[in-house]
Amino acid sequence: MQVEHHPLATEFPEHKDAIHHLKMNNAHFAKLFGEYDDTDKAIVRAETGVEHLGDADLENLKKVRISLKDQLFHILQTAGKA
Repeated sequence: MQVEHHPLATEFPEHKDAIHHLKMNNAHFAKLFGEYDDTDKAIVRAETGVEHLGDADLENLKKVRISLKDQLFHILQTAGKA
């Protein structure tokens, strides 16, 4: 089974520059970005067997990642309109 990382710059390559800018200049974005990155890494560790998580815990982590991704994308869209 191949496990994929989901870094934000890969998920939204068209927003790569904005992601970098917001990480450096928007504390809220930077906090959410850190949480997203940590969650993504935890999912990969669980899926590769480095850490053991039950199915329900893994699914919950994936839901958290999706929620964070949605929040980050909303900020990216809002910043692009400013």
